[in-house]
This record gives sequence, C-alpha cells and structure tokens, in this order.
Amino acid sequence: MLKVDLNSDLGESFGAYTIGNDKAVLKYVSSANIACGFHAGDPYVMHKTVQTALENNVAIGAHPGLMDLNGFGRRNIKISPIEAYDITVYQIGALAGFVKALGGKMQHVKPHGALYNMAAKDKTLAEAIAKAIFAVDNSLILFGLAGSELVKAGDAIGLRTASEVFADRAYMADGSLMPRSMPGAVLTDDAIAIKQVLQMIKTGTVTAADGKEIQVLADTMCIHGDNDKALNFAEKITAALQAENVAIKSFMAD
Repeated sequence: MLKVDLNSDLGESFGAYTIGNDKAVLKYVSSANIACGFHAGDPYVMHKTVQTALENNVAIGAHPGLMDLNGFGRRNIKISPIEAYDITVYQIGALAGFVKALGGKMQHVKPHGALYNMAAKDKTLAEAIAKAIFAVDNSLILFGLAGSELVKAGDAIGLRTASEVFADRAYMADGSLMPRSMPGAVLTDDAIAIKQVLQMIKTGTVTAADGKEIQVLADTMCIHGDNDKALNFAEKITAALQAENVAIKSFMAD
C-alpha cells in the first residue's frame, strides 16, 4: 500500500489575531508544523496547538521562520549562516519546551516561508539549518522541498530527511515553488489540487507551470493552514487518498 505523511503549517495565530482553522485541520493531517513565534505564533498559541495535536495523535514539528511578523515570514531577508543557525536553534528550543511539558516527543523540523525557499537554493544556509537541527536533536527529521539543497544538507550531516511536496502550490520547471507574486501560484481549484496530489504520489512527477513533467519524491505533503480553503482541501484530499488506497501516516507511526 502506498503511504504519505500529510502535514500542515499551524499555530500561526498570535495575540488578538486568529489565522487558520487549526482545530479542524488537525483531524485530517498526520503531522503539524507549529510556528515558533518569529513569523507567527506566540507562547499561548504554541501551548494550545501542541496540546491539540497530541490529543489528535498528530506528530509535532517545529516550524522556524525569519523574524518577520509583519511579512508573515514570506519576505526574503538576507541573513548569515550563523544567524540561520541561531534562529533555528532558538525556535526549536521554544517549541520543544512545550512538547516536553505536555508529555510529547517532537518528530521533525520544517523551516517556514522565505527561510525554507532561500535554503532550498542556498547551500550555506541549508547547511547551517541542518547543523542547528542536528546539534539540538539528531533524531529529528528535516522536512525540505523535494530535490532541494535543504534535503541534501540534511542527508550529508546524517539527519533523516523527508522530501516535501505541496498540495496547494504550483511548480516551476526547476522544481521550485512558483513565487506567490505570480498568478496561479496558490491552487484554489479542488479538482486541480487533487489531480496534482495523486500525480505526485502515484507517479513521482508533477506538471510544472510550463507543462513540463518533472520528477519529485513525495514523502510528506503540505496543506497550508493559512490558506482560506485549508479545511476543504484537507477533507477532499483525505477522501481522494483513501479512495486510491493511499494511507496517511506520520513517520512516528511507521
């Protein structure tokens, strides 16, 4: 039987602001990437999101991002490798405190937004992030874009890695995600998203924006929690995977 980990970026509310529908989405996904306070989230939200994930038997991961609350961590900010290392260690540590306090175990780390996309192409940033994760806990799994420098860096240092694909994002011919500034970067049509999901899992390919089919390894698949249709996607993608006899399982459930 084919299987895939279904993950979502969650815990991105903060203060008086509510983003996403975490409680509902957590009923469908197998892994949660929880914001650690830099691009989104706060201590209260982190606590509650970890607690709800554990209640739903969803595996937990840290989702460290750039210190860019106003830009939701999606603006490229030039940082040095040591800065990337330090902010990664800091944010993993923050979430790990709540996970331990609530009796859980952390499964993975997935960088967020611009940090993720920058590290996908920048070898030095990717290596700094991988070293940070390894130094904190070398049993953690590094989630990175399939075929990216981030996955290569994790493999090189001895981390377990998971190649990630996206249910709700369009792809460029080089395997990178289409920039959000371009029309059609975020998939909003259920049928198109589900077709892409099944193609990636069953054939190991995805059709890029220019019509070219490119190879991808789909260990884990992301649904963005801040997407207005996140819950709808989660429900329909889960049903489509079940219909195709594809199991949804976290790596901790292996």
